[in-house]
Amino acid sequence: MLLHNKVRDMTEGQVLHIVATDPSTQRDIPKFCAFLGHDLLRQDGDGERFEYFIRKGAE
Repeated sequence: MLLHNKVRDMTEGQVLHIVATDPSTQRDIPKFCAFLGHDLLRQDGDGERFEYFIRKGAE
């Protein structure tokens, strides 16, 4: 929910850097991007820390 609110406040083309510790983000964030039309630019993780770069798509 926090991610959805943050992305909603962004303008098209802006990039958001997300750092998370919850492993479920590996599944949830790519699905979030695909469903809402945002670009998942990069996804990295070491098992304890997960990073994502999302570019906001057109609404």
